[in-house]
Amino acid sequence: MASAAAGAGAEGTGTSTGNGSGSSSSTGTGTPTTTPTVCLIVLGMAGSGKTTFVQRLTGHLHLKGCPPYLINLDPAVHEIPVPANIDIRDTVNYKEVMKQYGLGPNGGIVTALNLFATRFDQVMKFIEKRQQDCRYVLIDTPGQIEVFTWSASGTIITEALASTFATVIVYVMDTSRSTNPVTFMSNMLYACSILYKTRLPFIVVMNKVDIVSHTFAVEWMTDFESFQDALNQETSFASNLTRSMSLVLDEFYSTLRVVGVSAVEGTGMDDFLGHVAEAVVEYDLEYRPYYLKMKQHLADKEMRNREEQLERLRRDMGDVSMDSDHQSPSADREGEVEAGPSGLILSRGAGDELQEEVDSDTDDLDHQKAEEQREEPAFQRYLQQRRHENQLATKE
Repeated sequence: MASAAAGAGAEGTGTSTGNGSGSSSSTGTGTPTTTPTVCLIVLGMAGSGKTTFVQRLTGHLHLKGCPPYLINLDPAVHEIPVPANIDIRDTVNYKEVMKQYGLGPNGGIVTALNLFATRFDQVMKFIEKRQQDCRYVLIDTPGQIEVFTWSASGTIITEALASTFATVIVYVMDTSRSTNPVTFMSNMLYACSILYKTRLPFIVVMNKVDIVSHTFAVEWMTDFESFQDALNQETSFASNLTRSMSLVLDEFYSTLRVVGVSAVEGTGMDDFLGHVAEAVVEYDLEYRPYYLKMKQHLADKEMRNREEQLERLRRDMGDVSMDSDHQSPSADREGEVEAGPSGLILSRGAGDELQEEVDSDTDDLDHQKAEEQREEPAFQRYLQQRRHENQLATKE
């Protein structure tokens, strides 16, 4: 992790230009205004072009004078095309995890992410240190999408980022492989499930438009009859299920942000950044209050748990006296017995002593004489022992 921090510090920092694309800009009066840091979590099916999209977006932001902060969360990747500020491979050895725990490829990735998530608080500190220089934080996730989206470590990382920074989920979709309506519906169902699981602003990036234009997908999302006509050409059992699911996703399509890009040619990047700006506004209005409320709820719950533990400790300490010589002031008063188990223990035999005091007025004197008679021989023996020890010490 230290090497990742060194890499973060070694990179050059970018300043914003007049278009306000950097982390800070200036108004007409010359007063600087700070723009929030945006975390873009890039998800997508294997082969959809996530890493290539991150590479193209990184180069595009560098050209605009706004270099991003890049985090790689794929421990199994051999090499990444752009230098990462923080790389999970610097912290966790994927092959050693597989060997030590006897896991397969997917199990090794999950375990590596879990180990990395235990130190994600350090990653948050690195991002906070660089948020003045880097407006965009790009998080490239593993190729197996389910490893991140449905694992505990993925949830921890997502919620940690969303509770501090404006966070947007970017779902990269392979347009060339979605020309079949059944495959298209599968992609949309997965995107819908991620949206409702993360509860964060969502952008669907239809990649590889240099191969196939994404206009057909936009038409299917906006025109129900057009999608039904495409489904009529399918006679498989899955087409019937897809026809039913298309009615359910109609509301999902109405609020979805879609942009077509080409990670190879670099087209559509400005449109994508425009959608990101809209998503940040949505995050501030809808999602940030929710996460602040959830954060406050967790803090209140923890405070209540601490108070309950302290209250139980007070009750336990009050029921059983830890010092046998300790008595409450009420125990010194005649005829009063302290309530509770400790009171019963400390007052045992007190009634008999009080009765003896009432029966005889000379008992106190008799007891005092008897005590003096027992103490005098004991004191004499003590003095003799001390003299004997001094004599032995003198002879030696």
